[in-house]
Amino acid sequence: MTHRNEIETFREVWNFEAESTLQLLEALPSDQYDFRPDPKGRSIGELAWHLSEIDACLTFAIAEGRFSFEDEPPDLKRPREVALLAPGYRRVHEQARARLANVRNDQLDHLIHHRAQLVLLCRMAGGAPPGLYGPNREEMAEMRDRMAAASKA
Repeated sequence: MTHRNEIETFREVWNFEAESTLQLLEALPSDQYDFRPDPKGRSIGELAWHLSEIDACLTFAIAEGRFSFEDEPPDLKRPREVALLAPGYRRVHEQARARLANVRNDQLDHLIHHRAQLVLLCRMAGGAPPGLYGPNREEMAEMRDRMAAASKA
């Protein structure tokens, strides 16, 4: 049995969620693009397209290796008709998928790598880092003490 890694699991869940998003976009009333029950909030059309912006901007930042509000992914002009929102989202999501096509699992592990370094520094500085993937020695000692106390009771 092959075990999927984090990036494969992420891609599967992300694409499942994208299909759900498309179903919702396709269900929007075609004549309600500007519907805005809160005058300070986004309209249906604006909020719907924001989902595309999220896919585009986050994957663009990952692919470029930086995040800047000045960066604008290509081909992200918001459609002005409800009927164009779902196809636009599909296009943007496919571009986002392509941006992440070459992301490797080890790139996702970058945070884990630095977290492991921090665990070591915490221990070296006299702290007791939490047992992130199982109990640390202090947590293990507490567990043994509780088990011993329970067996005596």
